[in-house]
Amino acid sequence: MSYEPAGLGERHGAEAPTFTITQLAEEFGVTTRAIRFYEDKDLLHPRRQGQTRIYRPRDRARLQLIVRGKKVGFTLAEIREILDLYDLHDGAEAQYRHALVKFEERIESLNQQKDEIDAQIAQLKDGLRRVEGLLRDEAPSLNGKASAKPCGKG
Repeated sequence: MSYEPAGLGERHGAEAPTFTITQLAEEFGVTTRAIRFYEDKDLLHPRRQGQTRIYRPRDRARLQLIVRGKKVGFTLAEIREILDLYDLHDGAEAQYRHALVKFEERIESLNQQKDEIDAQIAQLKDGLRRVEGLLRDEAPSLNGKASAKPCGKG
């Protein structure tokens, strides 16, 4: 997840570009339903023109961080913590420092999961070798039998 302040791209005084929910969904590879869900969770705050949602660059940047955060396994609560720190108006320093801690925690968690997965793969490979050996050792006697009994039948 590359990291930029959640308000990046928002211009003051000039007319900033706007986006529709469909444009954002297509750009970030998410459904419009997911975007509405993030809005319901108070992570995005589009303006409304009647029933139409109008997203500003700040919403786009926030959605980008939400999508990146989800891809690396952050919860919405963790993503919210990072996004909300931008509103402190300290030049995003608090947001960056908090993000560093969260990134380090997530890397540690993923490394632990990787170690567990590597151990499971090693166990499966060992089991695979044992079963292949049994099949090789038993293959001549199995081929010589006229009919084999189905497994589980006595």
